[in-house]
Amino acid sequence: MNSVKSLKYPVKTPFWASWIWTEACWRIETQQPVLYLTFDDGPHPEITPWVLEQLNQLHAKATFFCIGKNIQRYPEIFQRIIHEGHAVGNHTWNHAHAFQISKNAYLQEVDDTELLVKSGLFRPPYGKLTWGLYQSLRKSHQIVMWDVLCGDFDQQITGEICVKRVLKHARPGSIIVFHDSPKAWTRLQVALPKVINHFKQQGYDFFSLK
Repeated sequence: MNSVKSLKYPVKTPFWASWIWTEACWRIETQQPVLYLTFDDGPHPEITPWVLEQLNQLHAKATFFCIGKNIQRYPEIFQRIIHEGHAVGNHTWNHAHAFQISKNAYLQEVDDTELLVKSGLFRPPYGKLTWGLYQSLRKSHQIVMWDVLCGDFDQQITGEICVKRVLKHARPGSIIVFHDSPKAWTRLQVALPKVINHFKQQGYDFFSLK
């Protein structure tokens, strides 16, 4: 399968992106062998526990950007994420698209989710924000973007392609995006263990964001 034809998103975040959202976190500046795994769209009753088991077995910490309605549905899984030493962040209540609802409605989704998350970390769904939302949210949250997008949500590629993307583009301090969600499950099962094992063999540690 030709992965290039299906590519509709940058795997490696363009260098100029940080010039626009200067106060967002795109990567942790370090030369130490450290990577930051992040998981969007959970918690999920089957997938998130599997992710947590993988992280535990491989001695890795991560950050989970959670959807408010999913926290409400699966509070015990959300609490397990925290209990096992991982960080959590806000991903809106309904996976809101910043260009499809009003500013006030979007901010209400963030506020409602923050009552459950209580972390101050925020990642916009789809990586999209209007300028007005960015200006508002940067005052109350650390907006966390990413350095490497593996594309596990992309049904036109395989888990092996996700692995190759991360291995090619990750560097010390990279923030890497996976998804603990049904749309990513087939590729996540392949990619996550291989990515962690590869970088562990290279002497890397995996930390959560604070």
